[in-house]
Amino acid sequence: MKNFLWVIFPYICLAIFVVGHFWRYKYDKFGWTTRSSQLYETGLLRWGSPLFHFGMLGVVMGHVMGLLVPQSWTDAIGLDRHTYHLIALIGGIPAGVAAVVGMLILIYRRRTVGPVFSATTVNDKVMYLFLAAVILLGIWNTIAGSLLQFGGEYNYRDGVSPWFRSIFTLQPDADLMAGAPLGFKIHALLAFTLFALWPFTRLVHVFSAPLGYLTRPYIVYRSKDERVGSGVGSRAPQRGWDKSELKR
Repeated sequence: MKNFLWVIFPYICLAIFVVGHFWRYKYDKFGWTTRSSQLYETGLLRWGSPLFHFGMLGVVMGHVMGLLVPQSWTDAIGLDRHTYHLIALIGGIPAGVAAVVGMLILIYRRRTVGPVFSATTVNDKVMYLFLAAVILLGIWNTIAGSLLQFGGEYNYRDGVSPWFRSIFTLQPDADLMAGAPLGFKIHALLAFTLFALWPFTRLVHVFSAPLGYLTRPYIVYRSKDERVGSGVGSRAPQRGWDKSELKR
């Protein structure tokens, strides 16, 4: 069971993640979208969407630092374990809270606004359930592991992080997760399950972010010639009929 949970299951989920995206892009390009409901309601969306997306951006950046950057690297620059966890709390908790608040607003909007609720599928509900569970467990693990210190402070960078990296180096070590608290184990399993669901939900829009907007040339807008429409049809009068031209 240990090898299944921490070796086989992650690889199954990652395989579904990769193959599922390929399949979705090849056979469902028209469905590769957020299925935006902005047309139905904008008030709640204006608050919920930025809170959720910017909060999730902070959460993802925190996971990149915590899971992909080895502890030996931060030790080498003089950042001890206590200081690192303090930074994780200061940066991670606000980002997680923002993501949760934004998600609650979006869920409330989806449940109470009739047209938005009508456009909500079972797929959406399952996605929200797993996403909420992953975020809330992540916040709890950060607080319980670093602040409340239940049973002593657990340094996930000694266990969870090396295990996560070992999966991608094709040298998975299930024993690294053996000593992790239950909250971290459930968080990891739910996160990989979310990866497996990802290609079949609206989350695929993450890979279609309009990054081109950051580098595209400016669009120059010019006001409409006030003379257009004053003549016959929509054509502007010829310059030769302008009074200013006749005076010359």
